[in-house]
Amino acid sequence: MKVLLFLVGIVLLIAIEIARVYYIMPFPGSQVEEMIDVAYFLHQYIWVIRVIGIAMIAYPAFIYIVGTNPYIKWTVAALLGFWVIVFYAFNFRFLADKMFYQPESVVLLVASENKVSDQQLVIGVVLEGKAKAYPIEIIGYHHQVRDTLAGKELMVTYCTVCRTGRVFSPEVDGKPETFRLVGMDHYNAMFEDATTHSWWRQVSGEAITGPSKGKKLNEIPSEQMTLRAWLERYPNSTILQPDPKFKDRYEVLEKYDEGKMTGRLEGRDSLSWKDKSWVVGVPMGLFAKAYDWNELIHAKAINDQIAGKPIVVAIEKDSATFHVWLSIVQNDTLQFQVADSLKLTDTKYGSRWNWKGECEEGKFVGSKLTPVQSYQEFWHSWKTFHPNTEQYQNKK
Repeated sequence: MKVLLFLVGIVLLIAIEIARVYYIMPFPGSQVEEMIDVAYFLHQYIWVIRVIGIAMIAYPAFIYIVGTNPYIKWTVAALLGFWVIVFYAFNFRFLADKMFYQPESVVLLVASENKVSDQQLVIGVVLEGKAKAYPIEIIGYHHQVRDTLAGKELMVTYCTVCRTGRVFSPEVDGKPETFRLVGMDHYNAMFEDATTHSWWRQVSGEAITGPSKGKKLNEIPSEQMTLRAWLERYPNSTILQPDPKFKDRYEVLEKYDEGKMTGRLEGRDSLSWKDKSWVVGVPMGLFAKAYDWNELIHAKAINDQIAGKPIVVAIEKDSATFHVWLSIVQNDTLQFQVADSLKLTDTKYGSRWNWKGECEEGKFVGSKLTPVQSYQEFWHSWKTFHPNTEQYQNKK
């Protein structure tokens, strides 16, 4: 009986430490099934299960260790030692917030003092005429950076495994909230709030388990582009600088912008419509559509419709800065093409538009296209979190 009690207890203690981390970290097979509620249960009741396991092994372990049989004594000691190693590894090494730390200093500088390459991709935010830019290779490591803009709190987030950048207002029920990185669900970063300990999905800002399940953070409009393109639009913008303490961590992501990293999590598949292919995703109410990055690079401008609304998806000459606009101007639906890699031209009237969406020449001078929130991300991410998405297919 003592043997069975000890073995069941030690297996329980080892298995529970592995399982509670396995289901929320990118281990093989861990992100495929719908196991988030199981993982949350294990996290919430981990100490209860630990106490049960320790109670099961305490008496048998004591009897065996003080006994005279050296084989049994050392076997029990080895199993206890293995449990301690597993406990340490899965509580101090493999947890998300032990691997990815928050910046100790959040410093933003004006362009003249900036040390970040203008070729880097940034997530840009504008509120009340004030602009800030957050380099992806910085926020990609931290997963979230807290800041303020125009007196409003920002939670700038990024998941490198999904290639998803989102900016949220970190308030729940009208009150400021603090979040920590807790793991991932379906390869998307997941945060835990400090008040209810609910888990929130980075890609949507929605609480997916816990007391706050179903609530959503308010998303703040943002754009992804190169820092050079951003500063052309907002020369007075400030730019987040790298925290010197994490220099070596940032270097791991130095090829991330270009999609030149290797590995199954952050590497890019250069073919189209593969799980790790890049797409531009456009959500519009209950509808969503994805545009293949390779097709966009080739076409320069794609004219299409989502839910009956005409849009244009266009990319600049740097092959990195993209835009999505509604293509209705003064009740007229326009079709666009990229004339000389510098300007957009509507094919109906020949009016010319800059990359701010402003008409500079022709019939619509002074008009401005309405931007549509859009994202660049991996195809596996977009189709997972937008299961009703359409895929744009060139009909020509």
